[in-house]
Amino acid sequence: MKYVVAVSGGVDSMVLLDMMIRAGSGELIVAHFDHGIRPDSRRDATFVKDIAEHHGLVFEMRREELGAKASEALARDRRYAFLRQVAKKHDAQLVTAHHLDDLVETVAINMTRGTGWRGLAALDSDVLRPLIDMEKAALIEYALKREIEWREDSTNATGAYLRNRLRHKTPSLSVEQKRELRALHAHQRALKREILEETRSLIGEGPWYSRYFFTHVQTPVALECLRELTSGKLTRPQLARLLHAIKVAKPNTTFEAGEGIRLYFSTRQFSL
Repeated sequence: MKYVVAVSGGVDSMVLLDMMIRAGSGELIVAHFDHGIRPDSRRDATFVKDIAEHHGLVFEMRREELGAKASEALARDRRYAFLRQVAKKHDAQLVTAHHLDDLVETVAINMTRGTGWRGLAALDSDVLRPLIDMEKAALIEYALKREIEWREDSTNATGAYLRNRLRHKTPSLSVEQKRELRALHAHQRALKREILEETRSLIGEGPWYSRYFFTHVQTPVALECLRELTSGKLTRPQLARLLHAIKVAKPNTTFEAGEGIRLYFSTRQFSL
């Protein structure tokens, strides 16, 4: 089995890499993404490359000049685009070092931004996260015990990012509270999968969909189904406008829903 290990050079990913090497976890490819946000980020790349070469591992890297004003969302999207590209190239499973505190922070961020119940189903994807049940403190303890070197990201100390501001509050939670949130997260992920299966069964295979169904089903159900049809690209207000169009649009007309999504209406059906 091949694994692409996302290694930033921070303590979390360095511990993950060490654990996977010690466990003999198949063929490892070390992947490092340099956002170009910090002036000293090139040193992180050199550090990770040296570690990979020391262990005789394949090293993949990309640098992008996102700049100091780049948002967290942009940095994350570009990083995952690179990581998934590397995983596809090597036909490998992507592995990241997200831990329990990361999960708590991510859920808090999503709820703060008003993502609703999906905020509790965060980090639900095809990415393998073997450290998700470990606390940050345990990872640091592991690194110190095994004398693992790592590099500190200077942006972690700034309050410019929401995650950093919330991170200072995470230590106030007890281990039990974090575990409870982890259990709730697992439950929400299971519910999310069930909802996805149900919505797909309701809307059918396409490419034509029933206007009658969307007109008469309860609004929350209709919006959830439309969200699935549009691959989650539209905002809640955009979905609401789309649902209204499905109800009132005349036959042989089109509707621009946003994000490049266009609907064509017949008398009883519509297509995307």
